[in-house]
Amino acid sequence: MRTEETSKMLTIRLNKLIGQMNGIKNMIESGVACEDILTQLNAVNGGLHKLSFLMLDQHIRHCVREGMEKGDADETIESLAEALESFSKLA
Repeated sequence: MRTEETSKMLTIRLNKLIGQMNGIKNMIESGVACEDILTQLNAVNGGLHKLSFLMLDQHIRHCVREGMEKGDADETIESLAEALESFSKLA
């Protein structure tokens, strides 16, 4: 289970990305140069990747640890494998 502090940190990062996406929408509507929009899209992509990595890290540190401590090794490993597969599709 994520801590309240971790949830807050992840939410702050997500809200920043939402703000960036709204900014990109405004750039498109305002006719800003494609190169500038692509730069911002690349920044959002990097931010999403970082957020995804942080979620994976939290999954390993909390959910996987908790599952192993409870003795649910097979189910925990399957959950980790699914999380890694989802993360690997981001590239």
